[in-house]
Amino acid sequence: MVPMIRAASLRGFVALVDGLGGDAEALLARFGVASSALESDEGLIPITANDLVLDSAAAELDCPDLGLRLAEAQDLSILGPLAVAIEASSTVAEALRLASRYMFVHSPALSVGVGADPYGSPGVVALTYRKDPRESPYSPQATELGLGLFQRVALALVGTPSGLRSVEIPHQPLSPVERYTAFFGVDVRFGRPEGALRVERRVLDERFATADETIRELAAAHLADTYADPGRAVSTQVKRALAGTLGTAPPALSGVARLLAVHPRTLQRRLAAEGTTFEAVLDEARREAAHRYITTTALPLGQVAALVGFSEQSTLSHAVHRWYGTSPRALRRAPFGDGGPGRSGLSR
Repeated sequence: MVPMIRAASLRGFVALVDGLGGDAEALLARFGVASSALESDEGLIPITANDLVLDSAAAELDCPDLGLRLAEAQDLSILGPLAVAIEASSTVAEALRLASRYMFVHSPALSVGVGADPYGSPGVVALTYRKDPRESPYSPQATELGLGLFQRVALALVGTPSGLRSVEIPHQPLSPVERYTAFFGVDVRFGRPEGALRVERRVLDERFATADETIRELAAAHLADTYADPGRAVSTQVKRALAGTLGTAPPALSGVARLLAVHPRTLQRRLAAEGTTFEAVLDEARREAAHRYITTTALPLGQVAALVGFSEQSTLSHAVHRWYGTSPRALRRAPFGDGGPGRSGLSR
């Protein structure tokens, strides 16, 4: 299944684009997103289309800080039911644990967490923001939107910028560096291994004025009862294992079982209990990878075939026709065709 994200992620996009003189509805349509899908925060849209819309709008409207502008128009509420649990948390650490556990409700391709400081500074930790590259290509504008919103939410809940040391951004600056420092209020470093906010460890113990244990417990129970974590499904684990090895080794049940530390027959039984098979999961992993390479990069189709584990380009052509009822070249032209944004740059 193509990774999705809640439509709330584009809250404010239409007004921003139209205000810049663009045609938001036409832009969304070009990437297969109906404008009506944004009428409800609870709607779901493909995360790759979501991100391509952002990168394309920024390039075409000559608005390199589009992601940061959109972050200024959003708040914690875009996370829907997860926002209630976060706001009612007692401390930053507790809120981050909940966000890490339930971020899949917003999008299974995104994650936040707490890690070691990349520079090894004592008393400093990294609040990380990541998108799984196996699920969707890297997007500069979506990354800036995510980090910008991450910082704004933290400030809204804690009430002070004290403790923020620097902001780490994986790509090179899209706007003048002064724009970033004005937005974040601290040093911003580019070309870093992952997106993160570096903060003093004491910040994790900061208490929220909005803390309410009863509401937090109710909200967490609602999340646990209502939403199933796709990451815990055996089929998802198998697909991720396959995504990491496609094109480098022949996909085999025995190899994936070894990676997951189970017997092949046990893995087959667990997949059957979820109503699927190894062959079906492999086909889905290939379909998603092929779609991503074809629609977001300019890689030769022969290379795409190899990357998804096919020995011949003709095998890829037959598979694409079975999956989408069209040829790889036609798929490349629509909906992300017409020289879409960042053909090579978004394949990271």
